[in-house]
Amino acid sequence: MTRVASLVDELTFDEKLELIHGTADPDGMATGYIPPIERLDIPPLRFVDGPLGVRVEGESATAFPASIALAASWNPDLAHKQGMAMAREARAYGQDVLLAPGMNIIRVPHGGRNFEFYSEEPLLSSRVGVGYIEGMQSAGVIAVVKHYVANNQETNRYAVNAEISERALREIYLPPFRAAVEEANVGSVMPGYNRVNGTHMSDHEFLLSDVLKGEYDFDGFVVSDWWGTESTVGAATAGLDVEMPGDTDPYDDLFSGDADDSDDSSIELPRGMGESALFGEPLREAVGNGDVDEATIDEKVRRLLRTRDRFGHFDDERSDGALDTPEHRRLARRIAVEGTVLLQNNGVLPLDDDTTVALVGPNADTAKLGGGGSSEVSPFTRTSPLNGLREHATEVLFERGVPPIAESSLFDTAGSNSNESDSDASLDAAVTAAETADCAVVVVQDDATEGTDREDLRLPGGQDELVARVADAADRTVVVLRSSGPVELPWAEDVDAIVASWYAGQADGDALAAVLYGDVDPGGRLPVTFGRSAADYPTGDEAAFPGIDDEARYDEGIFVGYRYFDREGTEPRYPFGHGLSYTTFEYGEPTVERDGDHIELTVPVRNTGKRRGSEIVQVYVHEDDLALPRPDRELCGFTKLRLDPGERRHASVTLDRDALAYYDEDDGWTVPVGSFTLLVGRSSRDVRGTATVEM
Repeated sequence: MTRVASLVDELTFDEKLELIHGTADPDGMATGYIPPIERLDIPPLRFVDGPLGVRVEGESATAFPASIALAASWNPDLAHKQGMAMAREARAYGQDVLLAPGMNIIRVPHGGRNFEFYSEEPLLSSRVGVGYIEGMQSAGVIAVVKHYVANNQETNRYAVNAEISERALREIYLPPFRAAVEEANVGSVMPGYNRVNGTHMSDHEFLLSDVLKGEYDFDGFVVSDWWGTESTVGAATAGLDVEMPGDTDPYDDLFSGDADDSDDSSIELPRGMGESALFGEPLREAVGNGDVDEATIDEKVRRLLRTRDRFGHFDDERSDGALDTPEHRRLARRIAVEGTVLLQNNGVLPLDDDTTVALVGPNADTAKLGGGGSSEVSPFTRTSPLNGLREHATEVLFERGVPPIAESSLFDTAGSNSNESDSDASLDAAVTAAETADCAVVVVQDDATEGTDREDLRLPGGQDELVARVADAADRTVVVLRSSGPVELPWAEDVDAIVASWYAGQADGDALAAVLYGDVDPGGRLPVTFGRSAADYPTGDEAAFPGIDDEARYDEGIFVGYRYFDREGTEPRYPFGHGLSYTTFEYGEPTVERDGDHIELTVPVRNTGKRRGSEIVQVYVHEDDLALPRPDRELCGFTKLRLDPGERRHASVTLDRDALAYYDEDDGWTVPVGSFTLLVGRSSRDVRGTATVEM
């Protein structure tokens, strides 16, 4: 008999229930805690928040760039390294499970948690997420992929129903989770708060049991989001294995006073906050009266113990971890650099060291660590744009221009924020500094947080006027965009360069200075489409977002992100996959070799400029003869090259039949017979060559 089977046999019913719901951590450090069963030598299990860094109450950790910045690097190897680093830091604090990564598709540009997710594109999300999970789990920490599935908005997140076709689920929203299970063998999956086609995810038997555990053969455990368990019998029989936080409130300092008395109407509170565990006494009663079979409880315990055994929890063979190492600091900076996207450049970048700079921006003297919510991290060190530029520039003149932008925190007292008003901020002073310096660098940002979506896509706090006034006064203007996703850029044609640095984490200023001064090539490409306004997106209609009468309609189906822009013939401000370099690249003729279901596309790429640079070769597929409506092009592969001046290399992208498939709701996954065009380029709209493959 295996160890797990023996333990399940020896556990009493009461002990089994203790293992499948949370309770208070006696050390007060873990986000979630399952107590030990000491008589059987089953140790406690500790869960900790992520995915931007390890969030241990009252402690510090490396603050990595936001997930969307990691995805902008288009570098799964970097994701693997971040996963390993975060696992080491979790182990340093004695934590066993990391509540990361978030692999929801960025459908709504207003989304409050977009910075925690990777992309609008399932393939890019899958590749980055798989790297992250494999890195984390290779270092002995269980990853929790979240929030399964179609959890795409914060507005009304506890009740909203995503009314969505099965084809859209299969082609757009499920693939990252499928990859996490089938490729990365993720240890745990967390359902979202939302409903899908009328059923809460914690109660969704089709998606939890039939699809996740059945079709994908997931053998780990399903853990609820905090207070995300909708019912006792429904969740227990649908496939939820562990309820969190159970009989405790790890966020008891989230608001002053009772949650129900909070006067902050912008943050929606969980329904079950402060209630006792549904997988405690209510589940005992459900088993006692026959509504839930005890064998169902055994299966939940078996899944939990099997996963823990796989990660060595019973043999104590895991390392103690490492915290805030030089390697982790270098990695945080590298991700910030590789995730920086140069959106436009009219010859002003890179800057010379002797250029005098007017640094303007309400928050340019602080590092942008992340957005608000459970991913908040307190770093040991941080570098602001002001300090970063001062290391390079001969002279830096700093003016806020407008008062600091409030940065929301889920852990502040209701109604408060991290920045106080600055009465010294002066738009006129910013304009004067811009007139005086050789170049103005304007650092702007949005404010995003878990629990609420952005009201619109405009920059808050008069920053658009600030950019316009500075651009009118300065000889040269560079705008640094620290955002959670797409924003409107009404002044784009009036400035010389725009750099998207997202939420760059603790190395914000160091990475920014390295890019602006050309120490490194900006390595990023857009993981999302930048439209010109909110109306450009499929969620521009109220029925689609935020929804009407608790229902958000996904009538765009598979046409999300750049797929929608292509279908509608809408010209984006910046297309998916876009990003400039400080050098230039020349593409040769792509060739395709096919061996059965194996397809390999090869294209020569040469650096024709005078600087070393990185290029991301992107391959999109177009079906020539359509049986069902399909996107004009879909990303099917990519690879990242680094080339010295004059260097020429062959980029190879390997595809299989799945890259050409679509989901037919009658016949399932289908690869049609016929001709496909493979488009090779620098973005979804910048095609440098094509090749044809017959299936």
